Amino acid sequence: MDNNQIQKRSLPKIDDLYANIELASKFNDLNKLLNCAPKAEWVKENKFANNAKYLSIATVEYLLTSIFTKWRVEIKSCQVVANSVVVAVRLFVLDPITGEWDWQDGIGASPIQTKQGAAATDFTQVTTAAVQMAAPAAESYAFKDAAEKFGKIFGKDLNRKDEMNYAPMQEKKFEKVAIPDELKSVIESTEEQAKLTEIFNTNKEYHSNPEFMQLLNKRKEEIKKMQLNGSVVNG
Repeated sequence: MDNNQIQKRSLPKIDDLYANIELASKFNDLNKLLNCAPKAEWVKENKFANNAKYLSIATVEYLLTSIFTKWRVEIKSCQVVANSVVVAVRLFVLDPITGEWDWQDGIGASPIQTKQGAAATDFTQVTTAAVQMAAPAAESYAFKDAAEKFGKIFGKDLNRKDEMNYAPMQEKKFEKVAIPDELKSVIESTEEQAKLTEIFNTNKEYHSNPEFMQLLNKRKEEIKKMQLNGSVVNG
C-alpha cells in the first residue's frame, strides 16, 4: 500500500471514549495542550503589518516535533493569482494517542515584487529573483496557516479580539462524580454481562469517574471467569 495513502477510520462514539476513561483522558489532555496560549517569548510582531502577532517557522516546527514527534508537509498547489504566488499545503501529523496520521490544510500568498515606482501588476518590471523569494514565502505562510488549525498553541488566536477558552469545557466534561456505596454493591453482586451494560447506560453521570469504569471492567472479567469455569465443569 502507498505510504502516502491515508486509511479512513470511524470516529469513536462518546460512549466508546467513556468506556475507556484512560483514552478519554488522553484525548482531553491533548486538546488542553493544543489550546494553551503560546509562550509570550515565542510571539513576534510584524512592524510592517500593523504589528500583527505571529510565531516564527522555527517555533512552529519545534512545537510540531515536541507534540507530535513526526510530521510532514505536502504541497497541494502553487500558482500565480493577480500579482502573488499562492501556495496550498497539507500538513500531516502523527497522532500521539492513536498512532494514525491526521492533517490540516493551509493556504498562503506572497506578492511578486516589482521595481520601485512600477505598478504591482506590471510583470515587465519584476525584480530579479522575485518569484524565487515569493514562492517559499507563500509556502511558509501556508505551512503556518495549517499548523494554526491544530490549536491556539500554534498561534491560532494571536490576532483575534474575541477568543474562546476551551479548558473549562474540557474540565467540566471529565469532572469526577463520587460513586455511592449502593451502586458499588450492585455492580459487585451482578452476575450477568447484560446487567453491567444496563448499569453503564443508566448511570452516565459517573462515566467520568475512573473508579466506576474499573469496577465495571473488574466485574465483567469476574463474570467471564465464572462462565468459563461453569463450562469446564459441565463439559
